[in-house]
Amino acid sequence: MKRFVFLLVVLTMLLAACAPSVAISQSAATNPPVTADAPTVAGELDLNNWDSVLAAAKGQTVNWYIWGGSDSINAFVDNFYGVALRERYGITLNRVPLADTADAVNQVLSEKQAGKEIGAVDLIWINGENFFTLKQADMLYKDWAQQLPNSQYVNWENPAINLDFGNPVENMESPWSSAQFQFIYDSARTNANELPRSYAELKDWACAHPGRFTYIAPGPGGFLGTRFAKGALYEVGGGAEQWLNFDQALWDQWSPELWKYFNELEPCLWRNGETYPKDESELVNLFANNEVDFSMTNDITGAGRWIADGRMPKTARAFVFEKYMIGDFNYVSIPLNAPNKAAALVLANLLLEPEFQAAQILPENGFGLGYAIDVDRVTDKTAQTALQNAAAKLGDSATPASDLANSLVGDSAAEYPNLLEQGWQENVLQK
Repeated sequence: MKRFVFLLVVLTMLLAACAPSVAISQSAATNPPVTADAPTVAGELDLNNWDSVLAAAKGQTVNWYIWGGSDSINAFVDNFYGVALRERYGITLNRVPLADTADAVNQVLSEKQAGKEIGAVDLIWINGENFFTLKQADMLYKDWAQQLPNSQYVNWENPAINLDFGNPVENMESPWSSAQFQFIYDSARTNANELPRSYAELKDWACAHPGRFTYIAPGPGGFLGTRFAKGALYEVGGGAEQWLNFDQALWDQWSPELWKYFNELEPCLWRNGETYPKDESELVNLFANNEVDFSMTNDITGAGRWIADGRMPKTARAFVFEKYMIGDFNYVSIPLNAPNKAAALVLANLLLEPEFQAAQILPENGFGLGYAIDVDRVTDKTAQTALQNAAAKLGDSATPASDLANSLVGDSAAEYPNLLEQGWQENVLQK
């Protein structure tokens, strides 16, 4: 979760919490022992009968182990989920703050080694290698994520969701929020009808407007640049899905086409590609100073936070290509030895509630990350209104949710970024 945590740190330095903390009990209730050979519905839980899960959860305390480095996210969790769990379901939220998600993973593994059939952890905010570690250790509760009532809103067919950095989710974790690559332009100087909608069109646009486009150098500190380049790899390399698992032969086959694309683009770039912005802030400065016509972001607010900071004009807007806009999701998982599985299931389901998904995208609530659900799957009128009102608050500076969903693809396997960053240095920058 390192990259994800980095993104959260950047966001929450910019977004302020708007509500006081709620006092949360630090005591953890325990249930009868759950053995490692328990069936799919452990502890007599019947996931096909949600009312029975709610009944079992009432009076429990759910111990949610969660990265605690953001005061605003902590407040959001306490004041939205903590209050809703208590008032709707009679569940107490015990938010256990972590310096690193690996701390929760290590605790679960230590409990396994000690033979503890009842552990301390009910739910973990997790993704990437931490999820894979517990999955390999066979310490995750199975066959539950798509049984949640609100999982109907999740597009489980999309590899961006059913694969967690290349590892199959396999019904062992449920998404909470997301971040997705987007571009930013200024509607006062660029007509929306003239925006490129693919990497091929972007190269044509850049060469028709020499010096008006550049991108962040892929590499350390250039996460957005690496993500931009991976999107280009998807387009020139035959699509997104084949890059979700590592294949050295595939890389050897298509990487020359990627370098060809960037080398053909280079003479059309700002300063003829002799230098590149090293991070998002430098690119924002070039955009704000009218030196280039596009910037980049992962933020659900699009240009919103930069407008709020006064670094972009109010006419700045976000947009996406028709395909290959890479996004990643973060999830929650339930350890196999969780003491309060019913309460954990109720909380995981609550995270997907459209009204809370709507609330979490708003900077005013201090969270400001993207949807885990496909808003087009929501049919309830009240829920639709909540989502529409949230989108309206983001304003014209944000990419429409439907555009994000339609262009979304998953991130590549973990081995590719290093190959891409090193290869770009050798075959593009130093050529």
